[in-house]
Amino acid sequence: MAGSRAAIRYAKAVLSLATEKQVAEAINADMALIAKTLKASSELDNVLKNAIIKSEAKKAILNQVFSEVNGLTAELFKVLDANKRLNLIHAIAEKYTELYDIQNGKQLAVVTTAVAITTDMEAKVLAKVKALTNKEVTLNNIVDPAIIGGFVLRVGDMQYNASIVNKLNKLKREFTVN
Repeated sequence: MAGSRAAIRYAKAVLSLATEKQVAEAINADMALIAKTLKASSELDNVLKNAIIKSEAKKAILNQVFSEVNGLTAELFKVLDANKRLNLIHAIAEKYTELYDIQNGKQLAVVTTAVAITTDMEAKVLAKVKALTNKEVTLNNIVDPAIIGGFVLRVGDMQYNASIVNKLNKLKREFTVN
């Protein structure tokens, strides 16, 4: 928990500085690249989280892998190295992207369904979420057969659960209480 709070603070600080220097979009591209690379390479992510590997070695690896990043992103590597927080770089990158999207009026909606949604259904969900939030929405579909049918929609702090398994659980609770 403390790591995620620290990641949010670093992400907010970098976003504030990047906005001030008018390079927030470039930094967002760097952070998206970092998050995508670390998600794709569990070995690299494990190296950065490994407490045995020295901080200088981690910083050297980051500088080598991400040699084309903006100067502000490279400075972030230095600050994280100095504070022994390089293990947070993945979380910081993800939080930065979230905060950047919020700052620019974009919202991520996650819809969980039992089967992949069709493009027609995706358009309907996007239209409804945009009407509710008045923000540009990006939809992420997660397929989870465990919900049996229906969907679970999560937008920011709000969640709407219209899944069959949720309805069955409600019925089960009603019958066990009485």
